[in-house]
Formats: sequence, C-alpha cells, structure tokens
Amino acid sequence: MGLSACSSPSERADDGGADGDLTTLRVGATPVPQADILNFVQDNLAEDAGLNLDIVEYTDYNQPNAALVEGELDVNYYQHRPFLEEYLEGNDDADLTYVEDIHVEAFGLYSEGLEDLDDIEDGAEIGVPNDASNLGRALLLLEEKELITLDDDAGELATQNDIADNPRDLEIVPLEAPQLPRSLQDMDAAVVNGNFAIETDLAETANVLGFEDTEDNPYANGLVVNSGDADDPDIATLNDLLHSAEVRDYMEETWDGVVIPVQD
Repeated sequence: MGLSACSSPSERADDGGADGDLTTLRVGATPVPQADILNFVQDNLAEDAGLNLDIVEYTDYNQPNAALVEGELDVNYYQHRPFLEEYLEGNDDADLTYVEDIHVEAFGLYSEGLEDLDDIEDGAEIGVPNDASNLGRALLLLEEKELITLDDDAGELATQNDIADNPRDLEIVPLEAPQLPRSLQDMDAAVVNGNFAIETDLAETANVLGFEDTEDNPYANGLVVNSGDADDPDIATLNDLLHSAEVRDYMEETWDGVVIPVQD
C-alpha cells in the first residue's frame, strides 16, 4: 500500500484505491486488546466515518514506534504516556505525539499458588516487567498493596534502587513483560500487564491478589502519531470512534474489570 505516516490526509485518500472515498489508515497495535478494539471499529464504525483501517499487529513493545518513525504506519495504539516518554528520551530522531487517553489495562498481581496478599511470605519471588516505565508501574502497585515502600521522589520510573523499605525481603525479578504469565509457575507471584493477562487467560488459571487503582491512572493507552499528524482530521476521526459509546460498551462487555474505557 506504500502508506507514509507523514503523508497528508489527501494523499492517504488518493491511496484508497478500491476503497473509493474511504481514507485508509495503517494502524500498528498489539493484539489484545488494542487490535481487537480496532477490528471492532473497522467492522462496525469505520466505513460510516469514511475510514478503512489497515491493522498491523506487533507482538512486542519495541517495533510499533520505530515503524511509525520510519513511515510504515500512520498511527499506533499500544502504549501509555510514560512508555512514550521513555522511548523519546532514547531516540532523538523520533518526533511523536500522544493524542488522548482511550483505555486503561489494569495491572494485576497474580499467583498460581497464593490466594491472598497475606500469603506472601518473607523472601518471596515477585516478577515484574523489565522495561523502565512498566517496572516503575509495577513497583507502585506493590507499594499500593503495602508490600514495599518507595522513596518519596521515586516517580513513575522507579527502579529497585528506589525501594526504601522491603519488610518481607521480597526478591524482585524483572523479566520481559510477555514472559511473565509463562514464568508465573516458577515464582510466588508476578505483576502482569493487562493485555498479557487477557491473552493467557490468567483470570481463569491464576489468582488475582490485587489490581492497581484505575481512577486517574497515568498509564492509560492512546493513539500516537508523528507530530506533524497531530491535527490530522482522519486521526481525530479515529480517536472519536475509539471514544464512542459503542466501543466503550464493547470494552466493558468483553473485558469487564481489566480493560477500562476512559470517559471524556
């Protein structure tokens, strides 16, 4: 299709070909729930809004931003603001803009062998994501559940070095986020991203020891574009569709309690 993330709306529309008057947007996303949500939009809402979504799925967190910068995508949908900020700090050539919050995937502390937070014994192994923004988020969840205490100035990118108090002498084990559900059997518990918990049916195969607070959560996911497309009307249309009542109901009915739509 040869779409460019830096192309103008009219150029993208000219590329529509068989889609007639529809504007095709090439959207990168992780499979669950983002690609599922986008497929719902494509099947039920996009055509009436003048859009055709070409959805490209990625199975890790490293590729979608690079593909956006290289012009292989028009927009991506898989990340939260802290993750984007971390990416931009390490990639001076990238000029990307976060559009607006769409949904929160609740981080959960899961265990196959334990049933309650009080069952976590001294020296327990707790798995956490190893990328900086999600590691900080996991540590904040452990602090919220009163398992550790972080330094007052730790912030969203907290690391193990920011742990001020660890009364149960927990062993914090950073792993690639997609590996955590599969590694759960080898640890006492693990903090798992909502999308990976959904993909691996953790709610059915493991116990939830606690979810993070989702009210005013800074880790909501949203669309990201090259900054030159921040005011693109086609991107605005897609963003509006993702905030529609139909999409909100779809999220709540499909992933009740794990994928929480952000209200306007």
